[in-house]
Amino acid sequence: MGKLILILGGARGGKSRAAEAMARQMGGESVLFVATASAGDEEMRQRILAHQKARPAGWRTHEAGRKLAESLAGVELPAVVLVDCITLLAANVLLTFPEDDYPQAEVSQAILDEIEPLLALVRASAATWIIVSNEVGMGVVPPYPSGRAYRDGLGLANQRLAAAADQVMLMIAGLAWELKPVSLS
Repeated sequence: MGKLILILGGARGGKSRAAEAMARQMGGESVLFVATASAGDEEMRQRILAHQKARPAGWRTHEAGRKLAESLAGVELPAVVLVDCITLLAANVLLTFPEDDYPQAEVSQAILDEIEPLLALVRASAATWIIVSNEVGMGVVPPYPSGRAYRDGLGLANQRLAAAADQVMLMIAGLAWELKPVSLS
């Protein structure tokens, strides 16, 4: 049964850096990096390039903006799988809804429909999975229906992942706060 480590935090809080360092320590060159970002504009292309250059050359990359578990079917999994990040996966799901209609319950369910097969894949594998996600529920209530639907859906996804995780860390200003320590039993 796979091991799951969830790393949460705000934007630019050090989540990806911590996840990559952990993956490097645990898996060395035997890491599969699952990227959920899509380059919709030049600034995002530059961010993706910077992330790619920072990763070890031996790491394999698998790109999937949605349906992560389905896209990984048949892929040989190494010792460590790093998913970066659920935040963008949730955004990709949100963008499948019409711009003028973001029913919160439906958006939340669509995001959870991405998480459950992923968790089944984690449990069925022998790999250690490191999953990165933003904590977006600590700020103001978003003024738009899309923002509220996104925040609620991602919050539920994070709760589901945290409940299933063996270890949960919160990154704040580059510092790790262990929310759910590794159980030795």
